[in-house]
Amino acid sequence: MSGFTRSVRIGIMLAAAQLLWAQTPPAVKEPQGLPARAAPSDYQAQAKVGAFTIAADFTGHGIPNEGEALNSEDHVAVEIGIFGEPGAHLTITASEFSLRINGKKEALPSRQWGLVAKNIKDPNWAPPEAEEGQKSKGGFGTGGQQAGSPPPLPPKPPIELLRNWQQRLKRAALAEGDRALPQAGLLFFPYRGKAESIKSVELIYAGPAGNATLALQ
Repeated sequence: MSGFTRSVRIGIMLAAAQLLWAQTPPAVKEPQGLPARAAPSDYQAQAKVGAFTIAADFTGHGIPNEGEALNSEDHVAVEIGIFGEPGAHLTITASEFSLRINGKKEALPSRQWGLVAKNIKDPNWAPPEAEEGQKSKGGFGTGGQQAGSPPPLPPKPPIELLRNWQQRLKRAALAEGDRALPQAGLLFFPYRGKAESIKSVELIYAGPAGNATLALQ
């Protein structure tokens, strides 16, 4: 094969590859975050930070999302909305936020949604009823448990159902990076205490827009 023929073939292959690339639709990014409310005043608390406004609601162990509310025993959530002038952008990072509960000196750091997903659940989900074979011969269900043995582990949801919950959690998390405003979504903080024991909540922001503290409860 002559050098000229080889060059022609390579040129044709490159042109075909470019044409195929041009015809391939770009990957659609999965939307992340929650719809921003109409105005900062629609949230429980608001704070002006430079040219921006941060607004927030404390949701406790409940996790609002696109479907039925989810729940985490290990974390609490804050729904925030970040607002600015039309066309404004802001670089957002979850680690810029922390949460102070009951006036504790050490504020709780934010956690990525993936850590929350490990123990996420739907409080309305109930496992299938135990089969008749697990009942005692006397007709009263004991689940086959021997007297004095430790209680059985709570049943786990089917893997597909758990994945659905986790995907809903991911989509509800606040999107990070350079973002057009308004932006809204959830922040997560480690806390295993009961919601009834929470007397005060402060969301602390320290980022490129400035510093602010929002009293949420």
